[in-house]
Amino acid sequence: MTAASPAISVKDLKKSYGAVQAVKGIDFEIQSGEVFGLLGPNGAGKTTTVEILEGLRPRSSGEVAVLGFDPDKQRQKLKDRIGVCLQATNLPDKVRVHEAMHVFASFYTRHVDLSKLLERLQLQEKRDAFYDTLSGGQKQRLALALALVNDPQLIFLDEPTTGLDPQVRVEIHSLLEELKREHRTILLTTHYIEEAERLCDRVAIVDEGRIIAMDTPARLKQQSRNASSIVVTCATSFPENRPAWAEATQSSLDHDGRTLTVHSRRAAATLVDLVKWIDQQGLELTDVSLKQPSLEDVFIELTGKSLRE
Repeated sequence: MTAASPAISVKDLKKSYGAVQAVKGIDFEIQSGEVFGLLGPNGAGKTTTVEILEGLRPRSSGEVAVLGFDPDKQRQKLKDRIGVCLQATNLPDKVRVHEAMHVFASFYTRHVDLSKLLERLQLQEKRDAFYDTLSGGQKQRLALALALVNDPQLIFLDEPTTGLDPQVRVEIHSLLEELKREHRTILLTTHYIEEAERLCDRVAIVDEGRIIAMDTPARLKQQSRNASSIVVTCATSFPENRPAWAEATQSSLDHDGRTLTVHSRRAAATLVDLVKWIDQQGLELTDVSLKQPSLEDVFIELTGKSLRE
């Protein structure tokens, strides 16, 4: 793989199980150092796609290159260079944390300093603990540690925070942001929209075996048919006659006439025009808020489904 080559290249990837087409011809590239998210409802084909990229499942057709390797033909060389953190990592109850680390390290031709890795993942004090005594968050941190033992260039994270409580999820997010700052390439699947918005440089929305949208979270939200809304409140009532502000599509007043909601395709332009008008009317502005379409709004708009269906 040359310096300019993508970390992952997928062209017309298809996967069938008998008459069932799980993946129906998808194309995407992930650049080195990019955090790329695959979003989709259950059964969309994202897990099948990831397993093909990891070399765990053969493809039916299409071209795939991961770090310059074909996962079907060069599986062993590929596995030496990648890290994988599955949605559920189950180890024997009575294996100790440090034992699991050493076993996994033995699978690779190189590995990092295991003590330093345990310290980084806040597991040093648990190095002698049995697996079945760890909390859910500690088990997931250990799963991440096992994915990092070979200092991988590319990391696959399949639903890394599913089932964890919000506080633990925040801890895992902080660890993933550290990996992002190290310019590691990360392919992430998640059921949490806010996770994708926070961590991913780009996302692909997958539905029924196809990619139906792909871009940065910000650009996907900008492309939404749902307009942004500006909510302004003044100390006194707004006049009944209101002008057409720049880029505004509609406006409405609440029951007491002091809170105005304005929908807009370009909220920044509308907000400037609106505030100028409020000032010209001699009104006292007491509160203003801006709500943009969320990535979840875009997802539902495109698929007609929630992410957890």
